[in-house]
Amino acid sequence: MSTAGAAIAVESRLLRALTVLRLVLLANAVGLNIYRSGDVDHPLAAAGCVLAMVAWTGYAAWAYVDPRRRTRLLLVADLGVAVALLAATPLVKGGDFDATIPGFWIAGAMLAWAIHFRLRGGLVAGLVLAAADLALRQQHHASDYNDAFLLVIAGPVVGFMCGSLQQMATERDAAERSAARAAERARLARVVHDGTLQVLALVQRRGHDLGGEAAELGALAAHQEQSLRSLLRASDAATAAELSGAPAPGELDLVTALSRLERPGVTVSAPGFAIELPAPVVTELVAAVDACLANVRCHVGQEAPAWVLLEAAPERIEVTVRDEGPGIPAGRLEEAEAEGRLGVSGSIRGRLADLGGTATVTSGSYGTEWSLVLPRTTLREEAR
Repeated sequence: MSTAGAAIAVESRLLRALTVLRLVLLANAVGLNIYRSGDVDHPLAAAGCVLAMVAWTGYAAWAYVDPRRRTRLLLVADLGVAVALLAATPLVKGGDFDATIPGFWIAGAMLAWAIHFRLRGGLVAGLVLAAADLALRQQHHASDYNDAFLLVIAGPVVGFMCGSLQQMATERDAAERSAARAAERARLARVVHDGTLQVLALVQRRGHDLGGEAAELGALAAHQEQSLRSLLRASDAATAAELSGAPAPGELDLVTALSRLERPGVTVSAPGFAIELPAPVVTELVAAVDACLANVRCHVGQEAPAWVLLEAAPERIEVTVRDEGPGIPAGRLEEAEAEGRLGVSGSIRGRLADLGGTATVTSGSYGTEWSLVLPRTTLREEAR
């Protein structure tokens, strides 16, 4: 669902199909045990084994439906029941038995391992069942080796096919999401270009002509227009990359990216070494910092001093943005959000929340300080 969601959906469908196969194999095993009931030394024990197969088939059909119940313990128990029924055969039928009590019913456990653990799971389950079957026999015939060979071969083959189906579903899901994001970015770019950019350009021109405070407003509009155009160019590049299937950029240096925000009045302090992070993380984090600085310019002054401090700890990345303005009045952020002005909640807190981090603000007569924190665990997941 993440990308894992598509793989889980494929696995669930395959396991539902396996449930049907389990019922067919169970019916076959019950019928053969009834037909061969004359070859059994302990009929009651044989009946108990058959009932155990019936009960476990019903339980497995219920347990495998929900991914939350689809744990390693369930898979191990499934394989263990199959091995236990194989081991019970010489005790029930005697040492010179020909066919085991579960027969082909044990293939259900092997296929479950192949579907869940893919190629390796199918190979392990096939080897375990084949070894158990051969080890219990006093005499070996060619058909016994053939059956064991089929178990060892079928498990990896089915596991490989299941893995391929899951990978295809994951890639298809990712491609559909990329296309949807690209289409939405293109739509928003058209809306912004046809409306917002035109208004900002008009404010810039009129502010310059009027002079005074209007000129300051025009300069601010010019800066916002430039930032918005840069964002649109980046969006166009991302859209083209996604639609063409080009690989996304790998990592960027956060130190270098933040250093580009330095301008008169803005001081950026960072470690003397590169901090390589996934490109989307760097882009969004720098955008959040820039939004903090835009608030300083808007509410404190165009040339108001501000400080950006980057710290890299083993467990997290933290960026602090501080100014010496009058501070944010109590309740002002909540009021702005309630009025639908989402500059802080969307541009700053929203970006950090999307990255799995947090954005907290402290403010008073001494100024305002933003603390943007990203856990390292979140960054590792983003890299994958």
